[in-house]
Amino acid sequence: MKQFLETLSQIKQRINWSLFFGLGFFLLVLIGLVHSFVSVSNWMASEKNSQIKQVVVLGAPVYTSEKQILSAIRKADLSSFFELDVNQVQDLVVDLPWVASASIRKQWPDTLKVFVVEHVPVAVWNDDQLLNDKGEAFQAPKKNITQPLPDLFGPEGSEQEAWQTFQQFHELFYINNFKLTSLALSERFSWQLWLDNGIKLNLGREEKAQRVQRFIDLYPYLLKRKDAEVDVVDLRYDTGLAVSWKQLQSQQLQQQKSKA
Repeated sequence: MKQFLETLSQIKQRINWSLFFGLGFFLLVLIGLVHSFVSVSNWMASEKNSQIKQVVVLGAPVYTSEKQILSAIRKADLSSFFELDVNQVQDLVVDLPWVASASIRKQWPDTLKVFVVEHVPVAVWNDDQLLNDKGEAFQAPKKNITQPLPDLFGPEGSEQEAWQTFQQFHELFYINNFKLTSLALSERFSWQLWLDNGIKLNLGREEKAQRVQRFIDLYPYLLKRKDAEVDVVDLRYDTGLAVSWKQLQSQQLQQQKSKA
């Protein structure tokens, strides 16, 4: 008996209890992780068919209706919350004519949030397109626009230059009591401007700002002629200008005389 107890004591001394408890703790953690993984997998499998039931449109779009946005989103597969491809939904929304960008976010358990940023129309481009405030051309129905827009014309790729030039001249004309309504850039990079009083300005390719200022300075002298109105002003000269006139109708002449 004594020998048995001595042997048992020797065995206990040889056992590394720290290692024993460490291995036991590791096994418990491993079992817990496996159980958690199985539970999550089962939950995801049961929730796999959770559908998108609500769409929230943010961003206060003006030209794009909520109905149009929802119709576009329904083209995607909304049958599974987890498997819904938000990039596909984003592409579908951005394909709408007035939408410049969109961000899509899923919110558990059944909601899709769509933030829409629209183009801001600032001009009509080449009669059949629009320009936004970044000078980018886009195609959208012009019937939705309520305010009058200037008409800009130019070769493909010159949209930003045309818009920047229009802004520059619009400010210059505005502070001098003129209103610029249209602008054109030819294939040869020659500029033409139209004012709201019907006057057309030929600027050519160089020194555009100086030539516009020359017109503004000399315009009061052009008004001295009473039997005709300025039609076209050619400013493609180092100095001076050439003027084409349009004759006044008899009724307009009578009005001019009565004002004098």
